[in-house]
Amino acid sequence: MQELDRVQIHFDSNNLWILNVALAVVMFGVALGISMADFKALIKAPKVVLIGLLSQFVLLPMLTYAFIVLVNPQPSIALGMMMVAACPGGNISNFMTHLAGGNTALSVSLTAFSTFIAIIMTPFNFELYGHLYQPTAALLQDVSLNPFDMVEIVLLILGIPLICGMLVRYQFPKIAVRLAHWLKPFSIIVFVGIVIVALLNNLDVFSEFIHHVLVLGISHNILAFLLGFLIARAFKLSYENQKTLTIETGIQNSGIGLLLIFTFFNGLGGMAIMAAFWGIWHIVSGLLLSYFWSSKLVTKAQAV
Repeated sequence: MQELDRVQIHFDSNNLWILNVALAVVMFGVALGISMADFKALIKAPKVVLIGLLSQFVLLPMLTYAFIVLVNPQPSIALGMMMVAACPGGNISNFMTHLAGGNTALSVSLTAFSTFIAIIMTPFNFELYGHLYQPTAALLQDVSLNPFDMVEIVLLILGIPLICGMLVRYQFPKIAVRLAHWLKPFSIIVFVGIVIVALLNNLDVFSEFIHHVLVLGISHNILAFLLGFLIARAFKLSYENQKTLTIETGIQNSGIGLLLIFTFFNGLGGMAIMAAFWGIWHIVSGLLLSYFWSSKLVTKAQAV
């Protein structure tokens, strides 16, 4: 198993450049769907947003650390779990929340807020827990990661596209709505295509080591969903907002994690395999959960 910490996923510079652009376009597309009205509504009731950010950026990384200490995975896999937990919510959560009958406006706003905050919080949480856990701290020393370099990358990929997209939405709302209609699905397809290419180019590595992250990745994702749901219940949020917070906490932007892994860790095996698996699995689990909740809505409607 120690060899997994030395395995590298092959991902050339051209693919990395395309991944950068695809993620920037995804964030730009997310921002095109955000209006000032969304923020004004949340400013009047900030409690839900603060609880959502607490769940994503404080409790999820903390729970992930506790889970890692409990199960003691390979250091590179542990780093991959920490990276995923440090990322902001994934924008596909907006679609899943809508499907589940959750609060879509809250989901979009939480995605936007968490993405802005991730510019600082993603490097901070990753550095904090990565150095707190001794086995991963040793790997980070080998990499000599500068957290400010990570902040710079996250700012370029998340912050700037979000600001530009919101400016376009503010100045040209009709054009923004039309652009968002095709831009987001197109960019997501491109991103998924890049991940599939990476998987195919490293099929031997993934097939040899995927079983090491399978149970851990699924368990980690289930814990994230449960965390979001229980925190929302603990703060007595509405059922609609409970569903929203559950999905927002369990759907992480693993694409950002993969980008950082390929940029700063040269595709370190355990990290990349965990983040890639999460990127596929959380779509499956999120859709299953959303369809479960949507079927309950249909059943209630038929009963009425």
